[in-house]
Amino acid sequence: MEPSRVETVAERVRRLQAEAKTLAKDHVQALTRAIADVERMAAEIAEGGDAYPPGVRDLARRFVDDCEARVQTLEAITSRV
Repeated sequence: MEPSRVETVAERVRRLQAEAKTLAKDHVQALTRAIADVERMAAEIAEGGDAYPPGVRDLARRFVDDCEARVQTLEAITSRV
């Protein structure tokens, strides 16, 4: 059986940096999913007809466009990393 090797400070730093990058990537993916969920909800409201006030439908319609653009931007940025 090999004696357990002590992790050097530099190794620990690299390991923790890799872990932080993985967590950050997961967090950005969660944000992307949340924005996509909001986009779907806004689309439902935008197409909801007279049940929703006209100003709300218009705002929801613009929100759909904005969410779509934000999701595409996040996906483009994260694909480069």
